[in-house]
Amino acid sequence: MMPTPIDDLSLLRAEIAAVAARMIAQDGADYASAKRKAALQVLGDRADLANLLPDNAQIEDAVRDYQALFQADTQPARLLALRQAALQVMDALAEFSPYITGAVLNGTAGEHDDIELQLFADSAKEVQIYLLNRNVTIDISETPHFKGARYDPVETVSFLWHGEGVHAELYEKHDLRGALKPRADGRPQRIDAAALRSMMTPPTSPQDPT
Repeated sequence: MMPTPIDDLSLLRAEIAAVAARMIAQDGADYASAKRKAALQVLGDRADLANLLPDNAQIEDAVRDYQALFQADTQPARLLALRQAALQVMDALAEFSPYITGAVLNGTAGEHDDIELQLFADSAKEVQIYLLNRNVTIDISETPHFKGARYDPVETVSFLWHGEGVHAELYEKHDLRGALKPRADGRPQRIDAAALRSMMTPPTSPQDPT
């Protein structure tokens, strides 16, 4: 049976996703730049055709496939170390309602990834003062609001926590309302420390009957 245009489009998207996944897993590229470079590599002059591009969920799945094939001996241990460090820093920042997001949450974190947190406090200054009073050196930048471009960017503090990079976006408390809805594919966008612990706890096997 001859391939249909829909089949061809699916194959192109899968190829772009696979190339982007390699850039993300090997080089630590961000999704946007990896998608753009992969599209240029695969499509050439047609790279500006948005309908040919895979979405981030497809690229995320391709990263998982790449890691399973080529990084199975290193990536799981790296992910575990990042999640353990994330729990430590989330416990330390518990008064600011920390939620984890990004690659450490979705399970694709590798050697190039840092811990991405979202904090919900009365003011960004509270978090900054808290860290500075504990002799934590911070850098301050801005990150687009997770609710979209119509909202102002939020301050983000970046620092090292026991050798691991942490980027904490600073939101107001009311921003948490509605923030716990899952993504369109059903996966969580952010979870708290308790949910992360639960995710890291291996399921118990039922005991054999005696």
